[in-house]
Amino acid sequence: MKYHLITLGCQMNMSDSERVKRVLDGMGARFTENEEDANIIGILACSVRQKAIDKVYNKIAVWNRRKKNSNLITFISGCVLPADKEKFLKLFDIVFAMRELPKFPQMLSQYGITTPAGLDNDNLNAKDEIGLFWQVKPKYDSSFEAFVPIQNGCDKFCTYCAVPYTRGREVSRPSEEIINEVKDLVTKGYKSITLLGQNVNSYGLDKKGDEINFAQLLEKIGELGNAVENKFWLYFTSPHPRDMGKDVIEVIAKYECLAKQIHLPIQSGDDKVLIKMNRKHSVSKYRETVSVIRELLPTATLFTDIIVGFTGETEEQFQHTRKALREFQYNMAYIAMYSPRPGAASHAWDDDVPAEVKKERFALLTEDLSDVSGGLNVEMVGKTYTLLVRQTDRKAGYLSGQTEGKITVRFASENNELIGQFVKVKITSSSNFSIEGELVKEEVSVEA
Repeated sequence: MKYHLITLGCQMNMSDSERVKRVLDGMGARFTENEEDANIIGILACSVRQKAIDKVYNKIAVWNRRKKNSNLITFISGCVLPADKEKFLKLFDIVFAMRELPKFPQMLSQYGITTPAGLDNDNLNAKDEIGLFWQVKPKYDSSFEAFVPIQNGCDKFCTYCAVPYTRGREVSRPSEEIINEVKDLVTKGYKSITLLGQNVNSYGLDKKGDEINFAQLLEKIGELGNAVENKFWLYFTSPHPRDMGKDVIEVIAKYECLAKQIHLPIQSGDDKVLIKMNRKHSVSKYRETVSVIRELLPTATLFTDIIVGFTGETEEQFQHTRKALREFQYNMAYIAMYSPRPGAASHAWDDDVPAEVKKERFALLTEDLSDVSGGLNVEMVGKTYTLLVRQTDRKAGYLSGQTEGKITVRFASENNELIGQFVKVKITSSSNFSIEGELVKEEVSVEA
């Protein structure tokens, strides 16, 4: 019995897929890269983007035609809106919420697949189900990079976002489980670990004092980093500017293993647009947070998310966003053109910014980012950085890796054994979206 799994969307879905694979492996199935060889095929969907949902419909149409000539079971999970779920129930054999993963073997048994006894959790509520889901040990896709979920759901209800309707309200994972998983990964030699959540820095707030907060969680991981010999970088995504307190930044500054890279979504540089988005932070509040980051973490890189063409966005408001991008000097910005999603509050509003205007604003902001990040890249030339080598580069004879700040650098080497290792590289040249260096040292000691 073979299975194939397609994962769409964010890092949270990628992390979830590792647990799905563990469950399927535990049932005796084996993963195959070729969906044509699979008896079980699934998708972890992403209702946040229409393009991703369109891909789901295209795939299931092909698979349902294939069923006429072969035995095939299809399933779908991930971030799925209620409206999409109703449609998928008629197209897929199995549709389930990710928190119901422990019941997946029982679901498959209804299709004649013999599985180990499932968990009797039919009467569990959503919080209990997500707790059981977190206890499923993931089958990590990488031997040196791992994602660790610390929270599920969202309480922010940004008007453009469907996540509260696909994943529910915020539920924090027990800190003891998180720390144990991180400790296990570090012991096994993992070098890049990312804590995942829709709003990581509101971690623990749903427990009403019965759990530590996010800064305290980072403190415990920082202490773990000081106590072990293995070098690793600890990241987190995504924080919300409203909850990004000075205490979190102070803890990051305190511990070497807490990576000096901050992803802080601004979404818009205009206060009126932010109010309409229900972001609950102003540009001035965001500016204060960035000032603290620059003061306490002077070497940190800064990433962000931006939406252009949100309902009612004027040319003047867009220019405020361009100004913010240049002011805050982002190393990277993930820019998206607004598209209304069913379930989100803004879906009921007129999508009144023409598509051609969105495309023009996207292009202009991308050009601004190129100028800003290109200038920051130039400042790296002549300096030596520690890289975590991640893969072979598209340029023949080169490998590529990332700095602690997640800046990608390529260097000449055909030694694939360096993949997954720390190296030192001196930066020799840069362009707006490309940096090149030369290998200085093949392996960085744990004290580096």
